[in-house]
Amino acid sequence: MSNVSFNRKRAKLKQVLGIRARLALLAVILVTPLMFERIRSLEDTRTRQIAQATAEFTTVARHSADAQREVISSVETILKSEAFIRASAGGISKSCDVLRASLPSNLPWIRTLLIAGQDGRIQCATNNMYVGLDLSDRPYFQQAQETGRFVLSDFILSRPVLTPTVMAVYPVSAFSGVADAVVLATVNLDWMSKVMSNLGGRAGITAVLVDSTGTVLAAPADQHSAIGRPLDNMPLMSAIADKALRSDQDEGSLSFLAADGSRRAVSYIRIAGTNARLIASIDEDKVSAAVSRDIRTAYLQLGFVVVFVLLGALIAAEKLVIKPIRMLADMAKRLGEGDLSARAARNRLPAEFVPLARAFNAMAAQLSQRERELMASNDRLTVMASIDMLSGLANRRGFQSRLDFEWMRAQQYGSDLALLMIDVDHFKLFNDTYGHLEGDSCLTRLGESLSGIAADTMGFAARYGGEEFCLLLPNTDVARAVEIGEQARAAVLKLGLPHITSDHMIVTVSIGVAATKPNESLRPGDLIEAADAALYAAKHRGRNNVVEHGITVIDNGAAEMMMAG
Repeated sequence: MSNVSFNRKRAKLKQVLGIRARLALLAVILVTPLMFERIRSLEDTRTRQIAQATAEFTTVARHSADAQREVISSVETILKSEAFIRASAGGISKSCDVLRASLPSNLPWIRTLLIAGQDGRIQCATNNMYVGLDLSDRPYFQQAQETGRFVLSDFILSRPVLTPTVMAVYPVSAFSGVADAVVLATVNLDWMSKVMSNLGGRAGITAVLVDSTGTVLAAPADQHSAIGRPLDNMPLMSAIADKALRSDQDEGSLSFLAADGSRRAVSYIRIAGTNARLIASIDEDKVSAAVSRDIRTAYLQLGFVVVFVLLGALIAAEKLVIKPIRMLADMAKRLGEGDLSARAARNRLPAEFVPLARAFNAMAAQLSQRERELMASNDRLTVMASIDMLSGLANRRGFQSRLDFEWMRAQQYGSDLALLMIDVDHFKLFNDTYGHLEGDSCLTRLGESLSGIAADTMGFAARYGGEEFCLLLPNTDVARAVEIGEQARAAVLKLGLPHITSDHMIVTVSIGVAATKPNESLRPGDLIEAADAALYAAKHRGRNNVVEHGITVIDNGAAEMMMAG
């Protein structure tokens, strides 16, 4: 009996063990391919993430380099303007007055504007403490005098306050053609560091802007302590300092193993027009740290999946993984399509996805903010690109944009739109008689008069080119436009600008007037052509008069200009 009982227990034990073994084997067979596939996928993801992070950061670094170039370019533009004023003014007093009044408040990267004489001594500055300083021994001053071009210095301590800065220099001789003064600006390095803010706060990433000697000029806020230090003193950067600084290429990159065994990727980009370079480094191990943690976590998760794969993994996956991923993927898709208002509803997500949702939402908010900042920057650049510096009016580009806008608005509301084309009579003779400086002064005075008329008539004045101006008049018919044209002609006469080679002995203008109701059969160019034709007629009628042209539409849809008395 005992043997029989033992054999029965042993058979039952084998049966139980056999079933458990088969179930375990089945679980392993089911899960092992998934486990290996999951691990391989994560490894591929890590590789892709490193490549993507490197490419993304290189792009961001290039954009940052472009932003630094724009900062330096804006400084150069200001210096050129001041140099031109100095060359045109012909005296220290006037150019100094203009200098003190011209430091732009919207360019915070400029601390001080200065003018130094040929002997290197500062004659005037927007900060009086600099007046009298001798810069003749400074290499950047000497280089600007020798080359006659814009120069950006290396890292220096500005005298007399010993503030870290770089100096931008532009010689007046670039305009005058003779050795003369130079215009200088002290550049705010703190602001140049702010331009690099998008390169900071990222794990495993180091970025600095260096001068030609390898001294750090600017860095993100989290790396601010590096400013003023040589690149050789930074362990990560010293390995490529010599190659980056001596390379003839505008940009380059290399990879190497650091002393601690980590893999590093370093890129360098030259700031156009200078010897400064933006150098950025990526620690691939830190960049991929999140994916590496995910891989380690995946091993643990897959161990549990072996146990619970037969206990509703598909249902749990659908509820806890696939649905949140779809929700976040939908948000990512909307962001990719330009919907910056897309946000993840965290109350509808499992807790594990809330940090990711927060990250998505933060990214969307940052993208929205950057888009607003970019639009504001574009608006400012558009305004700067649309202004004629001599007359203070809009230039031809600004006029064309306003004409297109007013044309569409008039077409939408069925209102009139008038245009005055205004040309200074015998202006070439005026220039030949009085010189180009007086010619420029004459155009400036005319611009001021037309600006006042535009303000009184709700119009838009612009310098169309050379001595030709235009005045765009919304909601104005041809009769009213002729009256305003007579106003403009009389205003120029009232200026009483001498012109001995003119029949009237003073500066006069000829004005062509055209007006129409914009419609589908016309285009803005028809209005310009009509006003030009009227101006041509005014010239041939003896100048100093106002002539109008009408625009009609003939049966075939083409525009036809009709002369009016």
